[in-house]
Amino acid sequence: MPPAPPTDRHPVAARRVRLLAKAETIAAVAPVVETHALSCGTNDLLIEVKAAAVNPSDIKAATGLMPYAVFPRTPGRDYAGVVIDGPAGWIGREVFGSSGDLGIRRDGTHATHLVVEADAAVEKPSGISWEEAAGIGVPFVTAMEGLRRAGLPKAGETVLVMGVNGKVGQAAVQIAGWHGARVMGVVRKSEPYEGHGNTPVEVIDSSTTDVAAQVRELTGGKGADIVFNTVGDPYFQAAHKSLALRGRQILIAAVDRIVQFDILEFYRGQHTYVGIDTLGLSSIATGAVLRDLAPGFAGGHLKPFPIRPGAVFPLERARDAFVAVAGSSRDRVILRP
Repeated sequence: MPPAPPTDRHPVAARRVRLLAKAETIAAVAPVVETHALSCGTNDLLIEVKAAAVNPSDIKAATGLMPYAVFPRTPGRDYAGVVIDGPAGWIGREVFGSSGDLGIRRDGTHATHLVVEADAAVEKPSGISWEEAAGIGVPFVTAMEGLRRAGLPKAGETVLVMGVNGKVGQAAVQIAGWHGARVMGVVRKSEPYEGHGNTPVEVIDSSTTDVAAQVRELTGGKGADIVFNTVGDPYFQAAHKSLALRGRQILIAAVDRIVQFDILEFYRGQHTYVGIDTLGLSSIATGAVLRDLAPGFAGGHLKPFPIRPGAVFPLERARDAFVAVAGSSRDRVILRP
């Protein structure tokens, strides 16, 4: 799709975080804040950013783990803000959104202002703060896209979430419970489920328990209809052996990448494997996923992640925010322009 033609609107003086070149390590990441003129095209929105999340993918791109990431660029995939320019009917609306290309292949959300396509922005759920809205993006889009592609769970089905206390894991729990599923979660050490749930979450400690055997026992020998594997190969075999007949495993991550795969068990079990990479979703495609989630937030079935005050940083402290995410902080880290 060709870019929208420029307009005669007056540009705003926007501030943005800028990564000038790939860094070898997180310690070498050196973001700067610069000012530039920004305006929107005919079919775009100019958004005053109120909050933007920092995701692990931002860190991977900054340190060269995503070879298609362009430099220099402004990072950031998730945002929440107010529309200040664009087509009639949009001015003043409170919106939020996310993207697979923002912050990676084009300038992103770690800025005071952002230009996106009108079809990419989604009405911000009422009663949710700017920081909470900005924190919804990537985790909930990843969880929803995985469950949509695998087939949304039905009432009575069992969903097993590997890495249940990660942000994608927590989002998957909420969405599965919203759709009436029984939810189980796997943790790597003894700890309770930390997030919101629409139904009780049965937690399995993988450090002391044979996960697949426990799942079979809890389901009367059937197994899980859906396994959402947010970790990848460390849990691949346990996930595979936990699947029910015609079960579906969703994969979104890898550590060592290569796994042993029992083809006989796969086809006799009539299993389906679904790979999800939200970096392949455009801003518009991501907006469509968020619009499917909006009724869940509006009805209280889905809740945003709580945002700790200590996990909110100004643009000038972007590096501190990046370091926090690189250190595997469980907090949802937010930039507040």
